[in-house]
Amino acid sequence: MIPFVPEHIEAYAEAHSTPEPELFKELAAATRAQTTHPQMMVGHLEGMFLKLLVVLTKAKRVLEVGTFTGYSALCMAEGLPEGGRIITCDVDPKATTIARSFWARSPHGAKIDLKLAPALDTIATLDEPIDLVFIDADKQNYVRYWDACVPKVRSGGVLLADNVLWSGAVLDPKTDDDKALARFNQHVLHDDRVQMVMLPIRDGVSVAVKR
Repeated sequence: MIPFVPEHIEAYAEAHSTPEPELFKELAAATRAQTTHPQMMVGHLEGMFLKLLVVLTKAKRVLEVGTFTGYSALCMAEGLPEGGRIITCDVDPKATTIARSFWARSPHGAKIDLKLAPALDTIATLDEPIDLVFIDADKQNYVRYWDACVPKVRSGGVLLADNVLWSGAVLDPKTDDDKALARFNQHVLHDDRVQMVMLPIRDGVSVAVKR
């Protein structure tokens, strides 16, 4: 992933944000040490952004598509009130074992419900309205995840999608993932069910509110 913000500017932003708790620092270190693609982790700034969106929207029911090592799920869980719940979907037992081990050390870990199964299968079973969705999984299925999630989200609820700038590759897509994300961005832009804005946070985050 090619950063869009110069490293020294990002460091300044981190230094002027609520500090990263020690547990999250340990989780980030474990992710770097134990996984082959640690850049998939959202990191402190984006994690705080997700947490604050949960707080601002007063979300009680959150859906995450793509768990990885659980950094983003734990960030959002911290923003949930007592009784709130986050359902997070993944198919990787190794990465999610790391996630579970860190969730178990947090007082907010009990709010997280991991579904180790194809996300589209899990989404199809959900009946209660969702307040906030975060999509950060395999890029080829982004449009399918989006279209499965939008009907599940309440009016006024929020949907977020990560990696929508894809290190700038969406401007001149060449690989299958480049093309999939470029198609996804067009799909969301023209989706009349939502209002949206694309933000150059980390690798690009699209934020949409359901009408």
